[in-house]
Amino acid sequence: MTGGHAKRRESPNHLAMPKRNNAKIGPGSVIGILGGGQLGRMTALAAARLGYRCHIFAPESGGPAAQVAAAETVAPYDDLNALTRFADAVDVATFEFENVPVASVDYLLNSIPVRPGPKALSAAQDRLVEKSFLRGIDIPTTPFAEVNDVSGLQRAIAKVGADGVLKTARLGYDGKGQVRIKPNTNIGEAYRDMGATRGVLEKWIDFRMEISVIVARGLDGETKIFDPTENRHENHILDTSIAPARISEVLSEQARSLARRIADALDLVGLLAVELFVTRDDKLIVNEIAPRPHNSGHWTMNACQTCQFEQFVRAICGQALGSTERYADAVMTNLIGTRVNDWEATLREPDMHLHLYGKNEARAGRKMGHVNRVYTVGSLAENEEL
Repeated sequence: MTGGHAKRRESPNHLAMPKRNNAKIGPGSVIGILGGGQLGRMTALAAARLGYRCHIFAPESGGPAAQVAAAETVAPYDDLNALTRFADAVDVATFEFENVPVASVDYLLNSIPVRPGPKALSAAQDRLVEKSFLRGIDIPTTPFAEVNDVSGLQRAIAKVGADGVLKTARLGYDGKGQVRIKPNTNIGEAYRDMGATRGVLEKWIDFRMEISVIVARGLDGETKIFDPTENRHENHILDTSIAPARISEVLSEQARSLARRIADALDLVGLLAVELFVTRDDKLIVNEIAPRPHNSGHWTMNACQTCQFEQFVRAICGQALGSTERYADAVMTNLIGTRVNDWEATLREPDMHLHLYGKNEARAGRKMGHVNRVYTVGSLAENEEL
């Protein structure tokens, strides 16, 4: 349905507006999702298995999430009239990416719970806010400095060093809005190539491995954490995730602890992905956080008792969290661009699980789906082919 004119369905757990932000949302209710991409799609599919319906709010019609949802509102994220209709049609709202305006979340909070809320959203959508927040709770990050003009970049280099990465403060993803800084870099060109006025210079980290940890946190503060995952990128886009990450148990527990501390500090209700660098001397540095399901957690769909999307639904609805026990090792491979054309061969492989996102055009750099290959537990630890 386009336009968001669905009348709110009365249910046993429907509460008078505004609904308390600590309310549990039972099966039969409607989950509103801001964003229409593949993360919303897989969340909606998981929600359906638990008896929920989903209503998508996105600027474009017929996206991956809307294809599998019960209803759709097509409007800009700052359209207050559309947000009002949306709030009247759902019981709880969430977001599937972090570039939703915080003001829109604040507006919805006048009527319905939004989980996770504006604190997590504002921290994740601005790299300067994010890193300042992490530093404020004693989470290790790379040295960084704010950049607002060419002179500011020169000052940042003097502070951080001439070996770094200049990133836009907002809206950058998959390597977009990032410029490598080296001693011989033309500073003016680098600032222009960043493509934004406000940015952050981060010191370059010579890391051994990038890993991520996904933590779920419920209404009562209960947390469940998935095994750390080893991530590999091509052209700044995640290509492969290996679960579990091939790191020591000590590092694994440290990564889990950092993720839990961040989720607690955000008072998060939902899911939080924490990306980390493992340095050459086995130290952990937090790179980014994302308060939503994450590409590096797709392996959980075929290797865990509870996948990240079901866990996300459980958390935002205030239900008991599921077990994150891993019953298989797994390798997730993104199907980027024309790689998706191998889908038929993938279906012939008994240990491979295909997940397609319903996108029509396979453009270069576009995530069209992913494949999870499962292995016997423990078999990836010494696999030198990966």
